[in-house]
Amino acid sequence: MQCSGCGLALLLGSVAQADEPPSRPAIKANRWQEDWSVLQDPALRTAPLDSLKYLSLSEANPYTYLSLGATLRERFEMNDAPGFGIKGVARDAYLIQRFQVHADLHLNQNWRLFTQLEDDRAFDKTTLGGADQDRADLRLAFLEYSRTLSAGTVKARAGRQDFAFDLQRFISSRDGPNVRQSFDALWADWETANWRFIGLASHPVQYYDDHAFDDTSNSDLRFNMLRVERLVAGNNELSAYYARYQRSDGRYLDAAGDETRHVFDARLGGAALGYDWDIEGMAQSGSVGNKDIRAWAGGSRLGYTFADLPWTPRLGLQADIASGDRHAGDGTVGTFNPLFPNGYYFSLAGYTGYSNLIHFKPSITVKPLAGLSVQTAIGLLWRQTTEDAVYTQPNIAVAGTAGAGQRWTGAYGQLRTDYAFTPNLTGAIEAVHYDVGQSLRQAGGHDSNYLGVELKMGW
Repeated sequence: MQCSGCGLALLLGSVAQADEPPSRPAIKANRWQEDWSVLQDPALRTAPLDSLKYLSLSEANPYTYLSLGATLRERFEMNDAPGFGIKGVARDAYLIQRFQVHADLHLNQNWRLFTQLEDDRAFDKTTLGGADQDRADLRLAFLEYSRTLSAGTVKARAGRQDFAFDLQRFISSRDGPNVRQSFDALWADWETANWRFIGLASHPVQYYDDHAFDDTSNSDLRFNMLRVERLVAGNNELSAYYARYQRSDGRYLDAAGDETRHVFDARLGGAALGYDWDIEGMAQSGSVGNKDIRAWAGGSRLGYTFADLPWTPRLGLQADIASGDRHAGDGTVGTFNPLFPNGYYFSLAGYTGYSNLIHFKPSITVKPLAGLSVQTAIGLLWRQTTEDAVYTQPNIAVAGTAGAGQRWTGAYGQLRTDYAFTPNLTGAIEAVHYDVGQSLRQAGGHDSNYLGVELKMGW
């Protein structure tokens, strides 16, 4: 998945390809990252409706054009125990649908206006959450300025946009659930061959489903950031950022009130000689009401790919830890806030949240055919402290687990298959079985199963 913050290696890759013959762009999860200006060459207009992917608006300037597009995602999901069945929610089977249309207007080589409408529906879902349904609304609408100078490239965006950083552990466009996460934001960055500096100020979008086009900026939540990225030792990506997260009426098991979090994050990612790695750590301070925040988390993904073996198997190990609140009533909140997490990071089942967590996940991924990827994994989970609760996505405390039971939470098995039928059509199947531990059983939970079957088409 493409993200707006893992950009230095991608940026250098695009620079390295600048002298190669132009080719059709790939369909991306974030459609605004595609550049269809290459279709000014009629020889590359080889697919149906290419006349709508590049509509020239000026004979004098080939970079003045309009590009149209659409994305449709259909996913059938079955969950026999949402929230481990503790609240009595019955087995649920339903269809979620996301339909997007966009218009990318390039005024010239420097200015563009991108707009995307989105319609999200959940058919036959028993309980609708905030990320399940949002019918007929504005997803993105931003004005962008970009200019390349001798010393580097400056970019600025204003309006409704999305952004995602690194592996999207903590800041994501939330592509897993049905309703993605947008921000009403100001964004600016400066890029050179090895450096990138980013600043942003935002209000996350508050979603409503009462009538069409009723989403608004969330005035009760602010998220601002200063970030720096650097390529080191080849194409290894080293990044760090400071962010400020402010929320009115934050609520935790041991605190409530206005929340201000100071976020400090650092990450190193890269690959060499068959190995790949991604290591990230975050510390949080601040306050919730009259209580201080002392929270932290870390995550890593390590792997080795046997490139010379059939099916190019990759052995992987994911390890994650996030703090919980160790002592109720002591004036300090230790529960880690995962901010804007990605629903894909653990699994689509939503059984695992990034709070009060210790998580180990060995995996094997093989590619039997071109375009086909199959991953099997086992996740092992504990609580960082038994004084705090077990959490599900995004950071929902499971009732009856705080201060009770053992550290061991449970284990899950995951099987996921992805296949690219064509450059425009992809499919995926994911199955998860969660075997709950004693702490969840004592709270009334039981073993849980999830199945998701997805088709996604982009034009």
